Amino acid sequence: MRYVLAVVALLAVAVGVAGIVYGEADDSPGLQLLAGLLVIGAVAIGVRIVRRSR
Repeated sequence: MRYVLAVVALLAVAVGVAGIVYGEADDSPGLQLLAGLLVIGAVAIGVRIVRRSR
């Protein structure tokens, strides 16, 4: 289960980074904000997974 959450978190980071890049090219600050929040949330989930595994 822990590995599935880690993969989901990594995919969320990848989608978030892609959203930030696409939002920059399209000059869309809303998309950049949502993608940034997605990346921050995914990193928080990743940190939580690592801290619980100890």
